[in-house]
Amino acid sequence: MEELARESISLLASASAKHGSKYGSKSRPPLDVSSGPRLGSMGAIFIMLKSALGAGLLNFPWAFERAGGIRSAIAVELVSLVFLVSGLIILGYSSSISGQCTYQGVVKEVCGPAIGQLCEICFVFNLFMISVAFLVIVDDQLEKLCGTLYELVTGLPDSEMPYHFYTDQRFALVLLCFLLILPLSIPKEISIQKYISVLGTLAATYLTVAIIVKYHTTPTVLVRISPIYTDGISSWASMFSVIPTICFGFQCHEASIAIYSSMENQKLSHWVLISVISMMFCLVIYSLTGVYGYLTFGKDVKADILMSYTGDDMLMLIARLLFGISIITIYPIILLLGRSVIQDPLHSWRRRRYGVVTVAFENRSRYVLTVLWITVTLLIATFVPDISKVISVIGGISAFFIFIFPGLCLMFAMQSEPVSWKTRVVLTGWGVVTLLCGSFIFGQSTTIAIMQISGRI
Repeated sequence: MEELARESISLLASASAKHGSKYGSKSRPPLDVSSGPRLGSMGAIFIMLKSALGAGLLNFPWAFERAGGIRSAIAVELVSLVFLVSGLIILGYSSSISGQCTYQGVVKEVCGPAIGQLCEICFVFNLFMISVAFLVIVDDQLEKLCGTLYELVTGLPDSEMPYHFYTDQRFALVLLCFLLILPLSIPKEISIQKYISVLGTLAATYLTVAIIVKYHTTPTVLVRISPIYTDGISSWASMFSVIPTICFGFQCHEASIAIYSSMENQKLSHWVLISVISMMFCLVIYSLTGVYGYLTFGKDVKADILMSYTGDDMLMLIARLLFGISIITIYPIILLLGRSVIQDPLHSWRRRRYGVVTVAFENRSRYVLTVLWITVTLLIATFVPDISKVISVIGGISAFFIFIFPGLCLMFAMQSEPVSWKTRVVLTGWGVVTLLCGSFIFGQSTTIAIMQISGRI
């Protein structure tokens, strides 16, 4: 586990590295990654799961209700899985022909600098919105934990807790951000990642098991059992509306190229196997959580499944603590990756104008970007407290990384790769289909998210 943890932080740190290649040449350089032990099959699968299993899990029971029932939701999952696996395979292939080992680097090398710059903008915005989602989740858990603590101390129900600014969970969230998250985010490298690399997967697995246990141990009269298929709710619009949640949940595509380029065996067939196994395991975890959470609460399920349980439930109290600690420790990693992409053009501008990037300038830019990132995400999380609205935005941006950019990479690659004309036509066609699907999902989910945030739906 410690070896995998060290590899995990090295992958995260390498996301801002620059790697040159000669795409299109007959002799392509081998992928150059950070020093250290190469990833085996189990290591690659573990880090893929670690990247995919996370905060999106909390939203899946709500998504099952939103889709109109279990059958509809699983059908959407299975169709989406085809594109999810396809995107991973295309990205691995694009990495192998371009010699790049970061997502932005592959897109820029294969599709050109203009699309590469669009990728960098989407990359930063996606990480920014993920940071917002993390703070919304922490805020939700703090609300339950504060209520539980009040009941334990006073013996009174949390509904009778008097309001003071210091009893508001938002005040606790502000303290948490600036007393804990900010100090963890300031350094150039977040070394704590190597100690908590398995925490996210542990929290996700524990939550799934806890939801199943609660369903089977809760008295039947208290379980709000809903039919597997709910007439009147399911429609094409409602089914499409849950795709952003699925994209957010299964999203590991940004990290996939770094994982692929660090593997010992970089044969495409081997990468296909790794991708399928990882996504199938995620499918099982997400589906079990969605099914049992939906069967337990039915139409009353909340966007954050943990908020549907009472504050004094010990099983779910542990789940809240696990998720809270995991998010607090992962948030600085997300911030580091987003900050590094923003700092690169700032450093380039400084170098062009003054010929050198001083340590003082690097420190100032890092401090200012870190404080701004935390402050703005905190404000958004405070005023848009519903995680389903945040995930709708993230899911729309995720369409770029799962559908649009892989589709573009495949289309551009087929223009120069030495393949038969039949293969070129088929793969170019699949790239077009992927691109169109991604564009539709982005437009539809973003429109819904804007309408939700503005209160129109």
